[in-house]
Amino acid sequence: MKSMKVSLAAMLIALTAAGAAIKIPAIIGSVALDAFPALLAAVLLGGWGGAAVASVGHLLSALLGGMPLGPLHFLIAAEMALLAFAFGYLYRRGRRWQAGVLFILGNAFAAPLPFIFLMGKAFYLAIVPSLFIGSVLNTVIAYIAIPRLVRILEPHFTKMSEGQ
Repeated sequence: MKSMKVSLAAMLIALTAAGAAIKIPAIIGSVALDAFPALLAAVLLGGWGGAAVASVGHLLSALLGGMPLGPLHFLIAAEMALLAFAFGYLYRRGRRWQAGVLFILGNAFAAPLPFIFLMGKAFYLAIVPSLFIGSVLNTVIAYIAIPRLVRILEPHFTKMSEGQ
C-alpha cells in the first residue's frame, strides 16, 4: 500500500515536470500547467501528499523554466503546498466547488501578494492575469481527471488496505 502511494506521488511529480513544459504566456514568472498533478495528489493521496507534490513539482517546474524569480520560488513552493493541502481537505469533504474556487483565487490573487512588497505593485499587476488563467486551466484539468482516476485507483487502495 505504502509503495503504491509513493509510486503514485512520484508519477504525479513527473507529470508536473511534463506540465511545466506547457507554459502560459506571462510577462515574468513560470506560469504553466504544473499544478493540476498536485490537485490530483491532494485528492488521491490526501492533503499532505498533495502538498508534497505541489512543493516539489513547483520547484521542478521553476528549475525547468530557468528559475526566473530565483530563491523566491521556495516561498511560492510553500504557498503551493498550502493551497494543495486546502484543496484536498475541502474536496475530500464534499466541498468540491469551494475547493476549486479557493485554489483559483488563492493561487491567482493571494499567493502573489508578498511580491507587492518584494518586487512592487507593477509586478503583481503583470503576473495576476497569467496566474488566473493558469489557475483556471489547472483546476479544470484536475476536475476532469479526478473522478476518472478515483474510479480506477480507489478499488486498489481499498483492496490493499483491507489486506493489511
